[in-house]
Amino acid sequence: MSAPAESLSQGRAQYVAIITDGNGRWAKRQGVSIAEGHNAGADTVKATLRDAADLGVRELTVYSFSTENWNRPRAEVEALMAMFAERILEETPELKGEGVRLRFIGRREGVSERLCELMDWAEAETAENQRITLFVAFNYGGRAEILDAAARFDGGSEEDFRALLYAPEMHDPDLLIRTSGELRLSNYLLWQSAYSELVFTDVLWPDFTRDDLEAALAEFSKRKRRFGGR
Repeated sequence: MSAPAESLSQGRAQYVAIITDGNGRWAKRQGVSIAEGHNAGADTVKATLRDAADLGVRELTVYSFSTENWNRPRAEVEALMAMFAERILEETPELKGEGVRLRFIGRREGVSERLCELMDWAEAETAENQRITLFVAFNYGGRAEILDAAARFDGGSEEDFRALLYAPEMHDPDLLIRTSGELRLSNYLLWQSAYSELVFTDVLWPDFTRDDLEAALAEFSKRKRRFGGR
């Protein structure tokens, strides 16, 4: 990967979040297992991370497993947990060498001790990297994040509340992309995306390419963000 562009125009999104939807439908269309669909989706996360870094994105946040996903068939959930553990173990050294900082956001309750240890290890291994930060929303729900912060909030400003979120250092996404043709936020980054520009695409996540990312960034660059002003 080449170094990120430091001379981004004001119209370019530096902070991008994606709802990586469509792995199951992709698997069905391809005639393969759901587990293979999730693996293809994980490959796309890795490719999109590299593309995002090349295109000057400083933070990329991906929705990998929601608090509601525990309701999926047990075999699918177990396969996902095994895949997450394997991917973290195998790919962290590579990402570390590419300047990627890894952060996992979400609840740790219900997650195996081994997987929690791997997430902590990956964060520690990449903590000093500054090229791009990959936030992985794992066992994450926007309402859960707000509830968890509210339970510890003693009053104050919005910034005081933000400091209690899972990753207070995360910038609000300039751009939020959802794949697979669904037109909703699905409990994702509800606090952070208050003023995010939204782009929806019919492309299933495993088929998402650099061209699709560039098209979303180009769409963002055409919009005027007023944040409630004129």
